Amino acid sequence: MQTPYYLIDKKRLRANMEKIAWLCAHSGAKSLLALKCFATWSVFDLMSEYMDGTTSSSLYEVKLGHEKFPGETHAYSVAYADHEIEDVIASCDKIIFNSVSQLKRFEQQSADTIRGLRVNPQVSSSDFDLADPARPFSRLGEHDPATIEPVMDKVSGFMFHNNCENDDFEKFDEMLGVIEERFGHLITRCDWISLGGGIHFTGDDYPLEKLAGRLKKLSETYGVQVYLEPGEAAITKTTTLEVTVLDTMNNGKDLAIVDSSIEAHMLDLLIYRESARLIPNTGPHKVMICGKSCLAGDIFGEFSFEEPVKVGDRLSVQDAAGYTMVKKNWFNGVKMPSIAIKEENGEIRPVRHFDYEDYKASLS
Repeated sequence: MQTPYYLIDKKRLRANMEKIAWLCAHSGAKSLLALKCFATWSVFDLMSEYMDGTTSSSLYEVKLGHEKFPGETHAYSVAYADHEIEDVIASCDKIIFNSVSQLKRFEQQSADTIRGLRVNPQVSSSDFDLADPARPFSRLGEHDPATIEPVMDKVSGFMFHNNCENDDFEKFDEMLGVIEERFGHLITRCDWISLGGGIHFTGDDYPLEKLAGRLKKLSETYGVQVYLEPGEAAITKTTTLEVTVLDTMNNGKDLAIVDSSIEAHMLDLLIYRESARLIPNTGPHKVMICGKSCLAGDIFGEFSFEEPVKVGDRLSVQDAAGYTMVKKNWFNGVKMPSIAIKEENGEIRPVRHFDYEDYKASLS
């Protein structure tokens, strides 16, 4: 295939799905794919064999989950607009409101739908203020039990989302204890709670048994159905961004320019000032891999190679699934990466190609 393209490895994806299924079977929890992280519906057939449905952050995500992913469809948004609330309700099994004011505003329209409320426990595992749901003055959920208690007759569950790339079970356990201490008297009145995403339980050496036991205890203590909303955990290490070297330069460092761009194709690398990952990353030849957009900081990172990098070389950028395809854009008119799937028998199957007409149609 012509680069650039995202390549989803179904064998690796199934391995993550099997861990999710094991955790749910041993804890009683249910799992919902977080579409804000990954919404490439060409592999939903595989994922839906193992997961219980989807959760969303917008009207379009709700509709996609409802149409393409069997099982439950949970709707959440920081704020619903008047003109979209009916469509949201028509596409979901549960609707979760971000605030008491939104709950009251749409109380009549949502009367026949299972309702929940987002609760902000004011603790999190995030190292980035930009992504910290519990940052000071956060708009993400209600934080005061005294504000929540008067509307308990209008909801049957809560959604907590305070983990962020958290691979530390002890930290998860500690924060869950804070949630129980502050909101336990309200959780006992719920039928279900969601603990959101950001728990990196499919990572290597994560103590799945401890997590399963903790979730089961939570469910039994409060008599609630527990939901998890894995995003990165569902697709970690499954996907690469395949690129080709177009040019090489030296400005005091060896540079290689590829037919892709972090601003257009892996935006989180730019937002969080992180480096991409290449495997292997060894050898005597240090090269800075750069994107082809005109942004000066369009740089994938600096890597080590066994041989000098030359024009025409193919590189595979790792971990290119989460928050990539859902954020890709047409900056500079750089060609949008195609999407391909590596089947479990090794066959590579293209599933989507983007061209000039798509670029033109995205504008007016």
